[in-house]
Amino acid sequence: MPDEARFSDFDRHMMRLALSAAERALGTTAPNPAVGAVLADEASSTVLAVAATAPGGRPHAEPQALALAGDAARGRTLYVTLEPCSHFGRTPPCADAVVAAGIGRVVVALEDPDPRVSGRGLRRLREAGIAVDRGLLSAQSRTLTRGHVVRVTERRPFIQIKIAVAADGRIAAGTGAAPVWVTGPVARAHGHLLRAGADAILVGTGTVAADDPELTCRLPGLAHRSPLRVVLAGRILPHAGAKLARTAARTPTLILAPAATLASEAELATSLAALGCRLVPVPTVAGVPWLPGVAEALVAEGVTRLLVEGGPRLWRAFAMHGLIDEVVVFVGGAQGPGAEAAAASALAYYLSGAPFVAADRRRLGADEMLVYATAKG
Repeated sequence: MPDEARFSDFDRHMMRLALSAAERALGTTAPNPAVGAVLADEASSTVLAVAATAPGGRPHAEPQALALAGDAARGRTLYVTLEPCSHFGRTPPCADAVVAAGIGRVVVALEDPDPRVSGRGLRRLREAGIAVDRGLLSAQSRTLTRGHVVRVTERRPFIQIKIAVAADGRIAAGTGAAPVWVTGPVARAHGHLLRAGADAILVGTGTVAADDPELTCRLPGLAHRSPLRVVLAGRILPHAGAKLARTAARTPTLILAPAATLASEAELATSLAALGCRLVPVPTVAGVPWLPGVAEALVAEGVTRLLVEGGPRLWRAFAMHGLIDEVVVFVGGAQGPGAEAAAASALAYYLSGAPFVAADRRRLGADEMLVYATAKG
């Protein structure tokens, strides 16, 4: 663990502000990470600028904060949640922009694992005579940046499973026309917030047939934050009358399917494509989509944060392949020990006893949300 005792209370407050800015940008910046930056005058304890990575991933947080502060940035302190980039991409290196602005000190929460950066940004700043401190609130930054981290280190998105169960720990079966709710409006609204923070949301064709979901973010003011909708198909494609297909021209829909399925259902595939769906072949094993290959295909689509809302068969498959980073369990009509028991039952039954540790929980009206992270050996 990094030694954070050398940082001041003001440093911590500024980095928390930067982390908050990054959190608000989650789900909008793919394929780039959501980064927060704060420019401040330590002498007067004044905030000069706050910025986050722009929608679509550009401009980055640092040049935006520098532009907002203007000449006032010279000699001041920049707090940033992830190491400033040092390579030329579609934009010049952020480290060079920081140097050019005459910043006096940079405080970085997390070093970037991207091999194109990985310490080079910090070295560029130090070589320019800028005081550099790193490691402040690094755990919190890693949590926010984990989509970027696993994309770089494991060539897959951060994968979050969402499960909603009744007080007995079981899900409700769909009717074929609409989902059956087991939680109240507060919990369902929070589920839509999870969607807003994801780059993509994935279900299987079974969920499409059972629930006919729309998979959009339907919170006031956040409709534009609906993620890419992904259907993972096996031997059959979703039908062209499904909401996901009929609304594909408005909200992007990606269908991942074996090449053999796309060939055997060529007429349906053509109809889906005409509605605006994109169909992409994925690797298979014994005719079934191979999830590690699916994860890599999603990375190629720019997805860094994946929310899986499909049913038990899909959840178990992700668990079997060790492709789950976090499970969010919404328990309807239960709180306290009852909610814990229901969530534990759901993990055991729907995820085949895969190891997880409790990470967070909160009460949402009459329901509870319990968050579990992958257990580290």
